[in-house]
Amino acid sequence: MLVLALLAGVPALARSADSPAAGFDLHRPEIVAFINEVTQRDGLKRRDVKRLLKEARPQPKIIDMMNRPIEKVSPWWEYREHFVNPERVGDGAQFWAEHRAALERVASAYQVPPEYLVAILGVETRYGRVTGHYRVLDALATLAFDYPPRHSYFEGELAQFMVLARENHLDPLTTTGSYAGAMGAPQFMPSAYRRYAVSAGNDQRRDLWSDWDDILASVANYLRENGWRPGEPVLAETRLDPAATFHVEPHNLVPNETVDTLGAHGVKVELEVPPDTPALLILAEQPDGPAYRVGFHNFYVLTRYNTSARYAMAVHDLAQAIVQQVRAAATAAAAP
Repeated sequence: MLVLALLAGVPALARSADSPAAGFDLHRPEIVAFINEVTQRDGLKRRDVKRLLKEARPQPKIIDMMNRPIEKVSPWWEYREHFVNPERVGDGAQFWAEHRAALERVASAYQVPPEYLVAILGVETRYGRVTGHYRVLDALATLAFDYPPRHSYFEGELAQFMVLARENHLDPLTTTGSYAGAMGAPQFMPSAYRRYAVSAGNDQRRDLWSDWDDILASVANYLRENGWRPGEPVLAETRLDPAATFHVEPHNLVPNETVDTLGAHGVKVELEVPPDTPALLILAEQPDGPAYRVGFHNFYVLTRYNTSARYAMAVHDLAQAIVQQVRAAATAAAAP
């Protein structure tokens, strides 16, 4: 039975306190076009789509947050302090201890280091503690119909959410997530949920809120499917020659240089890798001025999760801090 078909029998909805009373005007041309497209392409019934959209409520605060994401308004050193601090590192080490068996199993199956799985969850939702309070329906409808810069993308995600609700037996009226519509402990957008989420058990229901086997396997699958290469580095520090000449492309995330070509411009990579290794020069601002790091292919893979170099650096640094604490704890426990 379609989840959407049940909407007619739902008498009331739980709405966030700041939701305005008025909903969306379903006669708006772009909303009419959306309804026509999803009913023709995705096999959803027109009456069910319209019933669902009637219950969506615009969230103006979401537009404000979309215009000032932390990845763009904070320098690297401030951004890093927000995610890589003693509390989050300690919580990550505790999470590792509590889920050690599942982490080892998933890391072995997908060939992704466990520290990166833990760090992604730490950056995204503080290890599943903060998964978002906006109704996904409201968030995606707001961005699809009231946020022109990326309306096409969010119209696609809104359609994906409707299909996901049907496939995964989610209640589209109560499912909550981030202000951008990301869901669960790993904060998957609906399209990513449908494409990358996996069921680690036998029930075939991909639960990204409370089933840690599913959650860890889904994050690992996301990285593997986006090209994670086992055993390869993620990030390296640099040393600049006094007469270094180079150019940083702030919006580029593709490793389109090599360690050798960077060296020719006076950027020395402080990691032993072959000179033809693809590399990307990254700006990593410090309180006392500019600084630079180098990302490799697996760094690019992390940016497929969130298209921000600062995000990928934070995940890497948190992962390294967590694994160091885990190893130190193991060494201490083994000491006589």
